[in-house]
Amino acid sequence: MSGIISNPDGTYTRRIQFPTVPAEPNPTSPTTRVLSKDVPVNPETRTTARLFLPREALDLPASKLPLVFYYHGGAFVYLSAASSSNHDFCSDMALQLRALVVSLEYRLAPEHRLPAAYDDAVDALHWIASTKEEWVTEFTDLSSCFLMGTSAGGNLAYHAGLRACEAIGDRLRPLRIKGLILHHPFFGGSDRTGSELAMANDPILSLPGCDGAWSLALPVGTDRDHEYCNPTVAKESDDRYVGIREMGWRVLVTGCFGDPLIDRQMQLAKMLEKEGVRITTHFGDGFHGMEVIDPSKAQGLFVVLKNFVYTT
Repeated sequence: MSGIISNPDGTYTRRIQFPTVPAEPNPTSPTTRVLSKDVPVNPETRTTARLFLPREALDLPASKLPLVFYYHGGAFVYLSAASSSNHDFCSDMALQLRALVVSLEYRLAPEHRLPAAYDDAVDALHWIASTKEEWVTEFTDLSSCFLMGTSAGGNLAYHAGLRACEAIGDRLRPLRIKGLILHHPFFGGSDRTGSELAMANDPILSLPGCDGAWSLALPVGTDRDHEYCNPTVAKESDDRYVGIREMGWRVLVTGCFGDPLIDRQMQLAKMLEKEGVRITTHFGDGFHGMEVIDPSKAQGLFVVLKNFVYTT
């Protein structure tokens, strides 16, 4: 992947840098509609989270807010919770959904190849179930939690959900996950799909870019049909979704027809439906990561998310 340089000392340099913004925890400004702050999650792995709280929760306390655990995109190798596009998207989502949004700063590849990000995601669920952080304890309904991610974050939400099924029960109480939101999820495979071939030179997500990202993110020695990359690979005995079915989770898959990964996203939705998972889809015009890249396009998505969160 041309944007990542391997140094002789084993470190990596990212040639592409994305703007970041600080959190805004100060509630004294009357124009601030959403507050945000950074909190530590696990000092050993140096993971943190950026929390987004609608200002009205302070001014007009009422019923507690649902929790949206958000995982940012970036092909597992780029971006952070502090990236300006991710910060603005989460801030707008907290306001429009009237929810506490927790955006995880997980470890990136190639310094930390998968499953490190999945480990961080589940670790953070245990953290939020036991934290004494005020915005969580005072304003959040932990029994109404949704795991959401964009692009690579959608892949992360999917795998974190599968892993969380194994930790459900006393170990995650009082946290109760009610659904997964896979926003333009980033998956792949050894065989090319029609949409990948038709949009091989997509300016946002080209085939060479995807290939490079997966070569840096997957465990060394694995191919593109590894389960981390391709969830549709059939297994003789596939019980991955037993927990999701038993707990009645709903899964929302969203995508755009101008996304090279649209075929994979639709295949995933069909597979989940075939496996008896309660699936909802929302596909329309646009491009990969559209609502994060262009905030003016996000309002329609927030309507879909609000309906999903408050009717699940």
